[in-house]
Amino acid sequence: MNKWVELLLGLIVLTAGIYVAWASSAYNWVFWGKDFNFLHAGWILLKGGIFWLVMILGLLLIILGLNDLRD
Repeated sequence: MNKWVELLLGLIVLTAGIYVAWASSAYNWVFWGKDFNFLHAGWILLKGGIFWLVMILGLLLIILGLNDLRD
């Protein structure tokens, strides 16, 4: 695929994702009693990812420290 087409398509998909997240938050999308707030779901996913990154980094540092003590 042409690099310019890939860039344009990526920009369109990114813009559409941002618009859908904003619209679902601003206009209160509720279907059959379920709330479809994609902005809130994305925020929860980001917070969870940061949490697991910190946990794995701490575990890695402990393992490296134990490895240095062994030598």
